[in-house]
Amino acid sequence: MLTSKQRAQLRSLASKEDTIMQVGKSGVTEAMVKTVSDALEARELIKMRVLENSGEAVRDVAEALAEATEAEVVAVIGKCLILYRESTTKKKIELC
Repeated sequence: MLTSKQRAQLRSLASKEDTIMQVGKSGVTEAMVKTVSDALEARELIKMRVLENSGEAVRDVAEALAEATEAEVVAVIGKCLILYRESTTKKKIELC
């Protein structure tokens, strides 16, 4: 569980990052979960966008992906979501 101070630190780091994935009309699929998990292992912090044609709420997508990948939802801002999971092999982010 992340503290509010850690969430603020991660939001700050994510603001400088590009959106690396999009959730489209097919929603959250097994292939997407695998891709997100791989990206979290490599980067620890990812920013995603939920497209208009998805038909799903951004918060629901964030929670589904976080549960499936054992990650934490850092923030949901508009159509963007930020996920964090500590890497087991490539630790890059030191939380305060």
